Amino acid sequence: MTKLPAAPEPLAAPVFDSHCHLDIMVGDRQASSGDPVALAAQAASTTVRGILDDARAVGVTGLVTIGYDLPSSTWGAEVAAVHDRVHAGVAVHPNEAHAASPETLAEIEALAGRPEVRAVGETGLDYYRDWASRDDQHASFRAHIEIAKRAGKALVVHDRDAHDDVLKVLAAEGAPPVVVFHSFSGDAELAKKCTDAGYFMSFSGPVTYKNASYLREAARVAPAELMLVETDAPYLPPVPHRGRPNAPYLIPLTLRCLAEVKGIRPESLCEAIDANGVTVFGAW
Repeated sequence: MTKLPAAPEPLAAPVFDSHCHLDIMVGDRQASSGDPVALAAQAASTTVRGILDDARAVGVTGLVTIGYDLPSSTWGAEVAAVHDRVHAGVAVHPNEAHAASPETLAEIEALAGRPEVRAVGETGLDYYRDWASRDDQHASFRAHIEIAKRAGKALVVHDRDAHDDVLKVLAAEGAPPVVVFHSFSGDAELAKKCTDAGYFMSFSGPVTYKNASYLREAARVAPAELMLVETDAPYLPPVPHRGRPNAPYLIPLTLRCLAEVKGIRPESLCEAIDANGVTVFGAW
């Protein structure tokens, strides 16, 4: 059995994980042989209740489980309906945009209307992989923007090597009132543009990596009132756990890095992020 990393020191104030994939962590999505992180996470034999209990033990008192296709979105909505302090996001990931048929998007919109679903996402553009054409990605992104606006839910954006086009699409379509750049991957310039637009920036494990000084500069620029923190678990673990499965209970490592970068107390950043969570996802 894979052994998960040791728990970090608990936080002095509560915070939440704004983006993770519970279905992958617990094995309700069958990992492919080409997904070693998911396979390792599933080998740890964890459960939703176990994930929540481990997170609460270190001060991570809630989480948002994010969909990337119709089955994961449906699963997340159902789990959020029965587990306290869990919200769900629903969408077709840009890498799966070829599957964003009108029928599938209609089902995503129906899910978005459920009270336990607090976000439409993750959607957006991914120019790093060519699993879906750019035309399909743009069409799917635009459709999800409209779903978020009609549903009155936050839009959670996946932006990989596509910063300029993501901003252009949001501007052209008219962004929903609440937009989150998940696993923020830009530099200080993008952080300034997001700040000017009022977009939230959610920072994940890579901000702790030695070669990611540009992310720390972005975090320094980002105002605390527009910041979130996430794991993207089971992916993107913070140092010193690169190469191992990630989980919400490791949020304190990323949070403390962000607080150090910004020169503020971790508990102050926790308080700001927790308040932002209510603005973005609504009351728990």
